[in-house]
Amino acid sequence: MKNIMRNMLVVLLTLGCTTSAQADVYDGVPFNIDKVKATSFLNYNLSIVETGAVKGGKVLCTEAINKAIETVSKRGGGRVIIPSGLWLTGAITLQSNVELHLEKGAIVAFTTDMSQYPIVETTYEGIPARKSLSPINAKNAENIAITGYGIFDGQGEAWRPLKKDKANTSVWKRITAQGGSLTSNGNTWIPDDKREVMRPNLLKFESCNRVLLEGCTFKNSAAWCLHPVMCNDLTIDNVKVMNPEYGQNGDALDVESCNRVIIKDCMFDAGDDGICMKSGKDKAGRDRGLPTQNVIVRDCQVMHGHGGFVIGSEMSGGVRNVWVKNCTFDGTDAGLRFKSTRGRGGVVEDIYVEDIQMLNITGNALTMDLYYFVKEDANAPVPAVDETTPIFKNIYIKNVACLGCNYGLYIKGLPESPFENVVIDNFYVDNCSKPDVIEYVKNVKINGETFTGKAF
Repeated sequence: MKNIMRNMLVVLLTLGCTTSAQADVYDGVPFNIDKVKATSFLNYNLSIVETGAVKGGKVLCTEAINKAIETVSKRGGGRVIIPSGLWLTGAITLQSNVELHLEKGAIVAFTTDMSQYPIVETTYEGIPARKSLSPINAKNAENIAITGYGIFDGQGEAWRPLKKDKANTSVWKRITAQGGSLTSNGNTWIPDDKREVMRPNLLKFESCNRVLLEGCTFKNSAAWCLHPVMCNDLTIDNVKVMNPEYGQNGDALDVESCNRVIIKDCMFDAGDDGICMKSGKDKAGRDRGLPTQNVIVRDCQVMHGHGGFVIGSEMSGGVRNVWVKNCTFDGTDAGLRFKSTRGRGGVVEDIYVEDIQMLNITGNALTMDLYYFVKEDANAPVPAVDETTPIFKNIYIKNVACLGCNYGLYIKGLPESPFENVVIDNFYVDNCSKPDVIEYVKNVKINGETFTGKAF
């Protein structure tokens, strides 16, 4: 009998483990969503060593890596392998039907030689711009992936300005010793060679379909780290992003105007926003007219950053159908952050956030602010609602626990465009040093109590 009971217990435990391990990422999604189309590659491998790459960090491997990618793509697809070792390179361009795979122990360091990143027409913060080509880039590619266990290091310190009050003494001395110049007040270091104005995002995939990022670490970007824009069927799985806290504009992940997105089991540590949804800025974003939509974010961690999960402020093409489930924010400026301002336009709607854990939030547990980077002028006339008015509505947040923050809830809409139909349920904040702010809202329900009007 004891053996029978023991065997039954083993079976039950096994079934429980199997159910947990095989949990469907779509289980419980609160809106209709077509499943993300997966990548698939031919069983063909080519090492970058076979096309001339030399490890050790002394030889620039740009040509060899891109030759391997081109060779595999022209053959019909397969896997390009970067073996264990230190590899120095310039810009890498991924092509259709290619999986770029980093083996254990592989580090890809991007050279700080600015000439290796030609100036291209691109976008910056949602508007057209000329910037250096991103170290990892793709455009109009189909069925592409970056997988494995290794590290991509953007060596972004050579590109970024540095504010003295953001860095400790040793970091300030180390970075300012490499050249460049200080602003007249001595509070900001600027690199030479116009690097600051041309600094690229570490990874930028534009207008690509069926994209997978899995397993690798991306760190030390010159500006934003991961930036998929106008991509469809995007999966980001078990990825780590590590940017220094003092990294100017060092967002971890900015998903811009993308459709059908899965972000799961990832860890982000950033100098700016952590997981951010965008869709273009002002008229350029409205003219593009491509919302970020049908997004699932599950089981992710954000350590440091200006926000754990963020929407905006460049959301002029709209953001809708987003589900954030079971995420942890530890040490971010804000936990949940929704931001925009007059002039953006765009509609943010049908956003669902649940089961969020926060600790050591230096700002607000929840910030919803439509006065981003501007101050309210109480004497100014209220403008009419038009295409430049940002609209945030139908936002549902539940089961949030936070230990330590500045404000618990900071919600401030516009007089002409209040936050509308927001439901916040089971929102618990401890050790909060300031009272809540709730202004310009319409039908906002917080733990069962409804608020409408200018002030709380």
